[in-house]
Amino acid sequence: MNCERLRIEIDAFYQGFGHGPSLLSAFRSAVLVVPLTADDRVWSSEVGGVGWIPAFTGEPEFARFALARQGEVEARFHTLYGWRIMDEVAAGFTRPTGVMVDALGAAPMAFPPSVEPTTPGEPS
Repeated sequence: MNCERLRIEIDAFYQGFGHGPSLLSAFRSAVLVVPLTADDRVWSSEVGGVGWIPAFTGEPEFARFALARQGEVEARFHTLYGWRIMDEVAAGFTRPTGVMVDALGAAPMAFPPSVEPTTPGEPS
């Protein structure tokens, strides 16, 4: 997997000196593992009305997640660039959807969906 730069940027955030644009750039250029549904779609879950796509920096991280979600997630996956997960897959959902990297790992990192602010009284 091409995730070393992403792991370094996540580690920098955990140490207190991360740089948002560098983290996002590393995410977008990383090749990540994403779980698939039985019909070969990218698996996602919903928490509080927000969708989340789990993505992993390697097969061991994905395996840990699949074992924990046994019955919900099949042990099938695909690899995608971070930019494609964010710009195409997450953007294709009808609800706001973000990406959670290494959800059950030692250093998980969330990339929440972009939500346009609204002014009170304006339709959202």
